[in-house]
Amino acid sequence: MGKVKAIRVVIDTNVVLSAILFGGIPAKLIPLWKSGRIKPLASKEIIDEYVKVLAYPKFELSEEEINYILYNEILSYFDVVVHKLGRAIIKEDPSDDKFIYCAKAGKADVIISGDQHLLGLKSYAKIKIVNPSQFLKEFLKPK
Repeated sequence: MGKVKAIRVVIDTNVVLSAILFGGIPAKLIPLWKSGRIKPLASKEIIDEYVKVLAYPKFELSEEEINYILYNEILSYFDVVVHKLGRAIIKEDPSDDKFIYCAKAGKADVIISGDQHLLGLKSYAKIKIVNPSQFLKEFLKPK
């Protein structure tokens, strides 16, 4: 038997941070990326947003804690993809477009998001857009 091909995913900021900081359903993604069952993709723009949000005062994280999370929980497992931004896709919140452009450039199978603007699209260019619960149900069913 050959090795199972990892599902290529882009995970939006709120899902990644919920997984790492708060647990719950999003945290079920962590063992999947650590085991190689899913291959998360991120761009410089997405990583910059992860860092910006981790630095929010409400999380009370030190610079050392932010660096630990970034280097040991994210960058060790995520592939960095270079993409160009094109025309606005999500007119209501163009800052969400980076997730779509990253997914396209990285040939992702799915975007995992909690963002209503992204979820409202349901898919883009054959890339499904689902929330963490839908992903765990639909994409990880035993074959």
